[in-house]
Amino acid sequence: MTYGCGNAVMRVVSIVEGTSVDGPGLRTAIYFSGCRHHCPGCQNPSTWDLNSGQEMTVDEIVAAIEGAENRGVTFTGGDPLMQAGVLALLAGRLKESGHDIWCYTGYTFEQVNADETLRSVLPYIDVLVDGRYVEALRDTRNLLFRGSSNQRLVDVGRSLCKGEVVEWIPDTEVHF
Repeated sequence: MTYGCGNAVMRVVSIVEGTSVDGPGLRTAIYFSGCRHHCPGCQNPSTWDLNSGQEMTVDEIVAAIEGAENRGVTFTGGDPLMQAGVLALLAGRLKESGHDIWCYTGYTFEQVNADETLRSVLPYIDVLVDGRYVEALRDTRNLLFRGSSNQRLVDVGRSLCKGEVVEWIPDTEVHF
């Protein structure tokens, strides 16, 4: 992978416009390649291989997202933080354009914040859905935007300011 600006390369499995299950409102979800967590019961095991999908530059991904009508973007996968260095470049570009960014990861907020490379993404993320998926804790009736009850919806900005995890609370009631 190349670490530059717009020509930095990432591995992307797919980009899905108009999803409503990966954060509030209609969003564009980017499914990134690569995951070391290999959670039993994962809904996307085809994304675990870092070589799955296709190479795309940051410019190509931004162009694909800028064509979408919605302003919400969700990084998912795989684990997007497997490509954290370039992901920070992409997230920065999207944030400059006014996008609301959510990121799903198998790491906890504390693990991300403790690692210099992973932490580089945090200033651009609005909500981090953290923690490994645990099939025994799956709850499709009561959980909002997450697969298992151990996962948290972390309000990244407030958490960074406060120095501890602050969970995200929706501005309005969300029905599912």
